[in-house]
Amino acid sequence: MSDLIVHGGIPLVGRVTPSANKNAVLPILCATLLTHEPVCLRGVPDITDVRKILAVFRELGSSIEGELKQGVLTIHHRDTRFDEAKDRLPEEMRSSIMLVPPLLARFGAARIENDVQGCTLGVREIDPHVDVLEGFGATVTRTPGALVVRAPQPLRAFQCWLDYASVTTTENFVMCAVLASGTSTLTNAASEPHVQEFCRFMTLMGARIEGLGTSRLSITGVDSLRGVDFTFVQDFHEVVTFLALGAITGGDIAVKNSAPEHFPLIDRTFAKFGVTVSHIDGWSKATVDDRLRVREPFTKNILQKVEAAPWPYFPADLLPIFIALGVRADGNTMFWNKVYDGALGWTSELGKFGAHAFISDPHRVVTFGGKPLVPAEVESPYIIRVAIALLMLAASIDGSSKILNAAPIRRAHPGFVKNLVSLGARIEWTEAED
Repeated sequence: MSDLIVHGGIPLVGRVTPSANKNAVLPILCATLLTHEPVCLRGVPDITDVRKILAVFRELGSSIEGELKQGVLTIHHRDTRFDEAKDRLPEEMRSSIMLVPPLLARFGAARIENDVQGCTLGVREIDPHVDVLEGFGATVTRTPGALVVRAPQPLRAFQCWLDYASVTTTENFVMCAVLASGTSTLTNAASEPHVQEFCRFMTLMGARIEGLGTSRLSITGVDSLRGVDFTFVQDFHEVVTFLALGAITGGDIAVKNSAPEHFPLIDRTFAKFGVTVSHIDGWSKATVDDRLRVREPFTKNILQKVEAAPWPYFPADLLPIFIALGVRADGNTMFWNKVYDGALGWTSELGKFGAHAFISDPHRVVTFGGKPLVPAEVESPYIIRVAIALLMLAASIDGSSKILNAAPIRRAHPGFVKNLVSLGARIEWTEAED
C-alpha cells in the first residue's frame, strides 16, 4: 500500500481542472460493448479501475487505440469474444458487475467472481442486480467461486420498482433495457450527475431513454446501437474536493466546473461551515471571510447537520470531505450517512490529530470542531474520499503528517498529488509513483 507525506500549513492557490468522474467513466466503458462500431472517449482518467477494464477488453480481443496519458481512447469491439468457462472479470472492483448486461447482450452469458467489491463502505449487496437480470429473462446460477448469468433468449422488457435508488443497479437496468424488446420502466431510479452523464452517452449511441435526471426512467429497446465520439465532464466530487482544500487551507483555488447546475445543495452545505461558493464563467471558487465557523441553526437546541442520501440529497461519497471541514470549523455538527453502514468507523483516526468526533451509531457522527490540531500519522481505510479527508486535515496543520494506505485516491483521481503540488502543496507519495 502507498502512503502520503503531507507538510501542511500552506494555503493552496491557483487554478485546476478536475478529471472525469470514475462513476461515469466505468459504466460508459462497459456500455461500449453494446455496439460493434468504434467509440471514441475523450477525457478518460488514468486510474486503476479503468486500466483493469481495458485489460479485460484486450483479453477478449477488443481493439483499443490511444494512450491513457493523453486521455483519448478509441475502443472497437468488432472482434470481441467471451467464454464463460475461462474468461474472468476483474476481482476487487465493484464495477465488474456492470460488464454483465453487455456480455449478456452479445454472448448470452457472463461470469462474475463472488468476491467482487469496491470500497469498504459496509455490505454491498448484489441482490438488486440479480432481480434486474432475472426480470429481463436471464438466469443466475451460483457456482463455486462465481456467479454465472445466462440469457438463452433475447432479453425482454421489464417493469421494475427498486427497493432503493442504487446507482449501479440503475445503470445495469439501462444496459439491459436498451436492446431488449419492448418498453421497460424503472421506478426509484438513481439520478446522480454521473448517472445522468451515463444516460446521455447511451442516448448518443441511439438508446431511447425518457426521464433522464428523474427517479423514473422509461426505455424503449432498439435493434442496435451506434458508435459515438464522447467527451467526459469534470467530476463534481473532485470539484468539491478542490474547493474544500482551498477553504480548509485558507487558500484561493479556482476549479473548472462545467456543470454548476448540480451544485445548489452542495453550495448550501458549504455555507453551513462559513464557506461561500461562487460559479463564474465555467470556474468555481470557495471563499472564507474570516475562519471556518459552523452556522447556528435558526431552530434552537438542535445541532447543525449534514444528511447524506441518494441524489438529490447531499451525496454520501462527499460526507468525509465535510467531516474534515466540521473538525476544523468552530462549532458542532452532526453528519448522517443514510446509505452505508460501515462508512464512519474511520473517524477514530481524527483523534490522532487532536480532533473530537463522537460516533453515535454506524450511520451518525458528531464533530466538536475548532479544537487545536497537531500533525499525526493516521491510517485510511479503503475508502477514496476518507483518504482525501485525512489529507485535507493534514494539509491544514503546520508540520508533517503521514497518511497510511492512501492508495484508494488513485482509484478515482489521476495525478491528484501533482495537482496539489501545482497549487503549492508540499506532499509526496512514499514511492516514486503518482
